[in-house]
Amino acid sequence: MLRNGAAGGGPAGGAAAQRPVRVWCDGCYDMVHYGHSNQLRQARAMGDYLIVGVHTDDDITLTVDGKDTYEEVKTAGRYRECKRTQGVSTTDLVGRMLLMTKAHHSNIDEDLDYRKHTDNFGKGPKGHSPWTGVSQFLQTSQKIIQFASGKEPQPGDTIIYVAGAFDLFHIGHVDFLEKVHQLAEKPYIIAGLHFDQEVNRYKGKNYPIMNIHERTLSVLACRYVSEVVIGAPYAVTADLLDHFRVTLVCHGMTEVVPDKDGSDPYEEPKRRGIFQLVDSGSNLTTDLIVQRIIKNRLEFEARNQKKEAKELAVLEAMKRLEEEKH
Repeated sequence: MLRNGAAGGGPAGGAAAQRPVRVWCDGCYDMVHYGHSNQLRQARAMGDYLIVGVHTDDDITLTVDGKDTYEEVKTAGRYRECKRTQGVSTTDLVGRMLLMTKAHHSNIDEDLDYRKHTDNFGKGPKGHSPWTGVSQFLQTSQKIIQFASGKEPQPGDTIIYVAGAFDLFHIGHVDFLEKVHQLAEKPYIIAGLHFDQEVNRYKGKNYPIMNIHERTLSVLACRYVSEVVIGAPYAVTADLLDHFRVTLVCHGMTEVVPDKDGSDPYEEPKRRGIFQLVDSGSNLTTDLIVQRIIKNRLEFEARNQKKEAKELAVLEAMKRLEEEKH
């Protein structure tokens, strides 16, 4: 997902500028996160028109004869690489879900169990991948600037406030924000992101999967969002509504958990008559994604155990035959 105005244009000046530069970028894009968004942002900045290819479930980087799939474009001098976004990968996110660790909630070193297993996801028991090592994510102001549009609300804009965890930012979130965006002719959407400890209070387990800094970049990458409040209060207060001059407050069809004192966090916007429930039309949730990951991992392990048992049986049979010969 790319923000409006977040990417630069193509080459300028001369005859080359008269011909649009079309950029091709492909990948698996499983559980799209801000690392993917940053890649697409960089790719878009390399030209005038970006085409994104999504691989089938057999995502590989080699052809059937073992050649590099990008060999032809590399030979033609038309291959470019985007700078990798440090501290995030789909493999790492899957690991967080499977290990149920909370180490990612802060910038402290991961616990030993997490560190021991981070290189084991996304590959077979005997396989090795050079891409599974994950560095620690460190937030900087420059990263936020790269994702933010920098647009201020203009006269006539309808300022709409939404709040939540927006964890593992997915198509369900995008559908919701798109529906909210359609509520006004000139919408200016402000997304309030709750701190990790607050999300953990009302979600439990090891949620959120992504920490506050990662969730900030993920939401900023969405074209429907104009501004993000990092660490927004759980209760939508009068001070918050007045400060941002909020016209409308929206929430999806998910359950609203009471505040620590048992009060309704949307009590103030409801009292002002500016609260509205919005149905995204999507049934995808963060919980559902986590359940899929766990289910797929269990099936993967079961297949491997069955395969290893079969291989072991064959080896034992061959051993017995050798012993009988002698």
